[in-house]
Amino acid sequence: MVRPPLPPFTPSTAVEKVRAAENAWNSRSPASVALAYTSDTRWRNRSEFLSGRTEVEAFLARKWEKETEYRLIKELWAFTDARIAVRFVYEFRDSAGQWWRCHGNENWRFAPDGLMAERHASINDVAIGADERLFLWPLGMRPLDHPGLSELGL
Repeated sequence: MVRPPLPPFTPSTAVEKVRAAENAWNSRSPASVALAYTSDTRWRNRSEFLSGRTEVEAFLARKWEKETEYRLIKELWAFTDARIAVRFVYEFRDSAGQWWRCHGNENWRFAPDGLMAERHASINDVAIGADERLFLWPLGMRPLDHPGLSELGL
């Protein structure tokens, strides 16, 4: 399987790769999102360490079961030939009705076929009121005309 754009990245293909990842995560489909990673992918998500696509899919299923009304924006921070660094923010509501805004950074390393071989994520959570939400588009892909993180002051 090949997942374009492929490394080595250019400024435009790095942005394209980031937006594709954002769109996939906003689908909240663990099985399809997991296909973007190598079969032996290695992850660190907060304090959880995962190995392999099967563990990633199970993690995402647990995540989106708890994080309802999940909406995410990613922004390119830096890139090299086969690595991309992003910053991201997502909002969700928990089972008690509390809204959260989560700010994070990810470091990605890609295999030559464009699948992600490594993902390292550091994330901080901030409780917010429903009136403080900024990500109000219908569930799914962020509309192309919706502001990004920098435009929102995040």
